Parts: sequence; C-alpha cells; structure tokens
Amino acid sequence: MATSPAAPRPKPSLLTTLFSRPLPLYLSAFLLRLILLLYGLWQDANSPLKYTDIDYLVFTDAARFVSRGESPYARETYRYTPILAWLLLPTTWTAGAQWGPLAAKVINTAWFSFGKVLFAAADLVAGWLIERVLVIGTNSPSSSQGKEKEAEAETETEGGGAATTTTTGMDPSRARAFAAIWLLNPMVATISTRGSSEGLLGVLVMALLWAVLSRRITLTGLLLGFSVHFKIYPFIYAPAIVWWMDQERLSGVRGGGGGGGGGQKTLFQKITSFLTLPRLNLAITSLTTFLSLNFLMYALYGHTFLQETYLHHVTRIDHRHNFSPYNTQLYWSSASVSSSSSPGLKIESLAFLPQLLLSTILIPLCLAKKDLPTSLLAQTFAFVTFNKVCTSQYFLWYMVFLPLYLPRSSFLRTKRMGLAALGLWVLGQGLWLQQGFELEFLGRSTFLHGLWMASLVFFVVNCWILGVIVGDGGR
Repeated sequence: MATSPAAPRPKPSLLTTLFSRPLPLYLSAFLLRLILLLYGLWQDANSPLKYTDIDYLVFTDAARFVSRGESPYARETYRYTPILAWLLLPTTWTAGAQWGPLAAKVINTAWFSFGKVLFAAADLVAGWLIERVLVIGTNSPSSSQGKEKEAEAETETEGGGAATTTTTGMDPSRARAFAAIWLLNPMVATISTRGSSEGLLGVLVMALLWAVLSRRITLTGLLLGFSVHFKIYPFIYAPAIVWWMDQERLSGVRGGGGGGGGGQKTLFQKITSFLTLPRLNLAITSLTTFLSLNFLMYALYGHTFLQETYLHHVTRIDHRHNFSPYNTQLYWSSASVSSSSSPGLKIESLAFLPQLLLSTILIPLCLAKKDLPTSLLAQTFAFVTFNKVCTSQYFLWYMVFLPLYLPRSSFLRTKRMGLAALGLWVLGQGLWLQQGFELEFLGRSTFLHGLWMASLVFFVVNCWILGVIVGDGGR
C-alpha cells in the first residue's frame, strides 16, 4: 500500500529566525546602532540641528580637562562622577601629522566618537543581561544546592507540607524576543548613539539584578555601591533588595504559612531575625564601595566633587527639556532674582518627598517580596514620573526593566490596554514637544498654559501606567 508523502514543513518566519539564535538578534541590534552612528556623523556635518547630544559635549570637554591634568569640574554643568570623564579620555586623542589631513580627520572623528560607541556597546551588554535574567527566572535558585532544596520543598508540598517554590525561568528564544524590546528599540539606540551615558546605567542596573537573583551577595553589594556612586538614583533599589532577601528565598525554599514552631515573636526577635548575615554583608559591602569611591574622588577634587555630583541635585532648577509638572515653577524660580537668597524651603527641595515616599518605601514594601523586577520597574517609574526634572534620557532608566515585566503584564494580556498605554505615552510627549517647539524655535511664551498643561497630561498618563504596573506586581 503506497504511503502519501509527508507534508513539507513550513518555513520559519523572520521573527522566529531572529530569536532562535543569539547571533541574528545581536547583529541586528549592532547594525541599528552602527547606522545611527554613521547617520549622526552626517547630520552633524551637514545640518544646523545637530544629532550629537549637548551632554556628550559636556562629557568630552570634561575629559579634555582631565587629559590636561585639571579637574573635570572645570567644565561648567559637568555634574557627574569623574569616572565618566576618565572613561572618555580616548575622545581627546588625535592623529599625528604623518597621517595626512584626510586620514587624520577620519581618525580624529573616530576617536571623538569613542564615547558613543562605548554607550552603544553598553546597550548590547544590557540586552544580554536582560536575556540572562529572563532565563534564570526571578525565583529559581542559582546553585545546585538551591535546586536540591527546591525539589525537596516540592516533594514536601505534594505530601501535604507547607513549603513551596516557584521557578519562572524562560526559554532562551522567548527570552531573546522580550530582550529585543530593549535591543531593537529605536529610542534606546538613538539616545545612546547621540552620546547619552544611560546605556552604562542599564548595564550596571541589570548586572545588579542578575547578581541579586543569582544570590551573589558580595557582588550585589559591590555593584550597588558603584551604581549609586556613578548615578545617585539606584539607591532606591536598596530597600527592595534588602526586603526581598529573606532567609527562605536565599536558601531556595520559600516557607508557607502552615508550619508549626513558635508563637508571636517579640520586637527584639523580629529585629534579630531581619538582620541576617547576607543582609549585613550587602550593607557593609555596598557602603564600603560607595564611601571608598567618594573618599577617593574627594581627595582628588575636593568639595567641588560633592557639590557638583550630589548636592547640586537637591536644589537644581533645570527647566529646559523638562517634562515634569514642576517645569513652570522651576522656570519662575530660575528667573527670580531673589530666589537664591530668600529664606525657607523651596519647591525644588520639597519635590523629593512624594518621590522618595513612593520609590523607597511604599512600592518596595508592597511588591519586592512578590516580584522583585516589577518592584524595581515600579520604583524607577515612580522616581522618574515624580522627579522635578524629567528628560527623555531618564525614560531609559525604567525601559530597561520592561522586558522583565511585560511577559506577565496586563498590557500584554489585554492588547487594547497595551496599545492605549503606548499611544497615550507617545501622545503625551508629542503634546509637550509641540509646545516646547513653539517656545524654543518660534519664540512664543507657552509656559503657563500650553507647556504646563501638556506636562500635567503626560504626568496623569504616567500615573495611570504606574498604577497598572503596581497592580500587576501585587497579584
């Protein structure tokens, strides 16, 4: 009896091919950034509207001062750790006369673009770390000992015990599909190739989360201390990480509520049970790293380092390119002759209160033990939304967490909600940018009504998105 030929297998789709192996995805991400880098060189040379971010000129000017043996803070508006200027020292290198004028111009342009290449490469490393975090999962123990305890816990559960453990590791190809939200994101690639250093923060923050989930406590402390020194805001992650690090989670087994043993604990017992060795190790390591770096920079650059890197942010009144509802108030403060000398607290100093209450206390307490990556996303989203200065670069601070949150999010489960959130988020920025264009390019005063109302619309949209994220994390 003749057998019918087997039906031909359907060819894999382009997306399936893109995510099936690491090379296609990371090569695509690399080419995207290369194209933008080359386009940026063309636009800078041919257009009055420059592609390169003004911050990159600040970074490279600071590096030039360092190359001469001077302080990076000799460059006005340099508000960053000296380490950033040190990293960009190659941007000050130039070609010798023996290369000829054309070759020397190409070489000098390449060296000046070193920082952009570094930041773009950091994007790729951050994307790889996102993939690793998705693969290891948010609850799975990293060591074989932890996995053995997990198996024992599952056995006890099947036999009527109370201990339970969940593993949320993802298939590598699916993990790469979600990592592509960062790697192939044109906004992320554009900001880095324009010369913004946020890609370095993406690497540090993702490495920090990977170290936490891998139960590498000393490495976590080192990364946390260095991250806070490099850019202040990662300090908001410390409460969530500490709250997440209970003894059951670090051992790989999460205790249930049905076990016996012991009645109501006293306050002293609760404190002593909270102060575990891993938590003390994290506190000591992170503080030692942070303080050591700051003492070194203070020894090199004195009080100017403290003022420009940290203290400036308490009273800063930047209003340009600022999506925050505080924008108009900061403009009035900067324009007031008496604002610098008037006594009492000012809005720029009080603005931290709701921001820190949400991002360092309320959200970590509600979410950290349930879903640490979602907690970090919600904390960062709240920190940026309620910050008195909110620029496009800051959006990357929370966008790096989106691939970790979206697989279980309401925005992905309910497509209409996801599209509505994305549309409103983009529309809110568009409204603000239209008002900003009229102000900066057409010379029309749009501060009081148009710009401030656009800021409020964008703020309300972000608050709604934040509420959905918190609700998802709390489930």
